[in-house]
Amino acid sequence: MKQILILGGGTGGTLVANRLRRELARHDAEITVVDQDDQHVYQPGLLFVPFGRADPDEITRPRHRQLHAGIAFRRAAIERVDLGSRTVLLADGTVLHYDVLVIATGARLVPEETEGLDASAWPERVHTFYTPAGAVALKDALAAFEGGRIVVNIIDMPIKCPVAPIEFSFLADWYFTRRGLRERVDITLVTPLDGAFTKAVCNRELSGLLADKRINVVTEFNTGEVVGAGADGAGRLVSFDGREVAFDLAVVIPLHAGQAYVNRSPGLGDDLGFVPTDERTLQSKTRPEVFVIGDAADIRTSKAGSVAHFEGEILVRNILHFLAGEPTEPAFDGHTNCFIESGFGKALLIDFNYEVEPLTGHFPSRFGLPLLKESRLNHAGKLAFQWIYWHALLPGRDLPGVGSAMPERGKAGLPANGTAATTIAAGHSRAG
Repeated sequence: MKQILILGGGTGGTLVANRLRRELARHDAEITVVDQDDQHVYQPGLLFVPFGRADPDEITRPRHRQLHAGIAFRRAAIERVDLGSRTVLLADGTVLHYDVLVIATGARLVPEETEGLDASAWPERVHTFYTPAGAVALKDALAAFEGGRIVVNIIDMPIKCPVAPIEFSFLADWYFTRRGLRERVDITLVTPLDGAFTKAVCNRELSGLLADKRINVVTEFNTGEVVGAGADGAGRLVSFDGREVAFDLAVVIPLHAGQAYVNRSPGLGDDLGFVPTDERTLQSKTRPEVFVIGDAADIRTSKAGSVAHFEGEILVRNILHFLAGEPTEPAFDGHTNCFIESGFGKALLIDFNYEVEPLTGHFPSRFGLPLLKESRLNHAGKLAFQWIYWHALLPGRDLPGVGSAMPERGKAGLPANGTAATTIAAGHSRAG
């Protein structure tokens, strides 16, 4: 019997386990998922917590209950992976053997890597919404905020859900408008990028929308230090080149890294703890029996749940090829799909891959959801996605009309026959 070991019970690990269980008979393969806790958080929902539109308890479910029957769940921290012996050592001393290993442990926040931030105690008036506790604390801070300067600061890329800071800025505009305080609140997005977004067409559209909503954007700001509120009540972001941005309330997206066990596992990861991965087959670049899904990989896609969903179909197929002694398929095209909440009951939608940047048009065909355009239909789609997440994506079901490959029909600038004539986004090394 083959041993398939999946490290991480988040989006990628759960959907891969469920898809594999459906494909493999129980007498052919034993599937085990390992995670350090049993709390599965629907992370897109954290964006809404500070604005009172979601509660952490409503977006959290037990990890083990998302797994199909016939899948073992081990709650334990991971000490390290031994690639040579094909074993994983858990923090409790247990050694697990594998024939196939799936790395699905995602990314972690490392605020301590930025001067002035600390994982256990944040400076006064500095918050984040990237954790449940942080989102709740930020909700209280926003409720008490009566006016002043709010900055939304991305410390560095990559981060989970790269559009979330932009969404937060849009929702802050809506929130304070609803409270009648917008004229007293200055909102600024501070980013290390050279624009609001990394892709040209999308950046133009989002920058225009930010300007329309009177949200300032400070670009190419590489934060070196976060200084909490002083005697005058104000704090400061300080860049490595000496520039400063003052704030009365800061919403910080900390530096991200791979999981610590990756660094403790010789040959597994890079200096940041991400796993070097073939961006087409989703195999480790060093070991063919190791596969990587989601935020743990170093590939040039967004670290977003949709990416893990689109990767899942191909990764499972390639695991089956590997177990059968067949060549794997270089089939993943970097497909990414994200709703961007823009406030006032509207949202945008973007859809892109390695070669094609986000464009206007419709998804998944000429008669689908509008792309790069505010609409109430997209807002409804974003809200509906939570149900899809729990009942279709995690169980490993295919979504009708939405495959792993990016659909080209309906996108402005692409041929109607669905074959791209040019590589639109070649040279963009950073995923948006």
